[in-house]
Amino acid sequence: MVSFIRFADALSAWFGKAFAWLIVLMTFGTAYEVFVRYVLNSPTPWALDVSFIMYGALFMIGGAYTLSRGGHVRGDFLYRLWQPRTQAKVDFVLYLIFFFPGITALVFAGWKYASRSWQYGEVSVNSPAGIPIYQFKTVIVAAGLLLFVQGIAQLFRCVLCIRTGHWLEAEADVEETETILIQEHQHEQEPQR
Repeated sequence: MVSFIRFADALSAWFGKAFAWLIVLMTFGTAYEVFVRYVLNSPTPWALDVSFIMYGALFMIGGAYTLSRGGHVRGDFLYRLWQPRTQAKVDFVLYLIFFFPGITALVFAGWKYASRSWQYGEVSVNSPAGIPIYQFKTVIVAAGLLLFVQGIAQLFRCVLCIRTGHWLEAEADVEETETILIQEHQHEQEPQR
């Protein structure tokens, strides 16, 4: 189980980090659009659609990565007070009842949606440039499959926690800037020896 959890975490992290580079492309694309629109008075017909497509792809693919790192928002005003075994039992049941049916529906509906879009070479109706979006619809299926794999890993985490009483944490790969600054400040406040 641990090896599958590590595999799923690594897979989710790889895709999440690869798609995170879309932020850089969106930044340059937006800067280019602002320049040509306001300096050259020649706006592009494609910039808004392309930024929507990239942001949507980033958001969808990032879901599995966020799940692997426990980053999704949860109403844990009661949950955090429970023992880890109780948390794991509740999580296990909720994954089975809500998560997997929802993700399965996403994959099947996304497949149908994407295949139709590929068949007729769908383009954006909101764009005067007619930006092709059929390949973007495939991201729905990919995101659903990544979430399904990560969901299995989360179930395994629950089983391990029920057995051991401790959560198997994901490997640390990023840290919030705020946390780093607090740690640096605390380190500076410690008396010198």
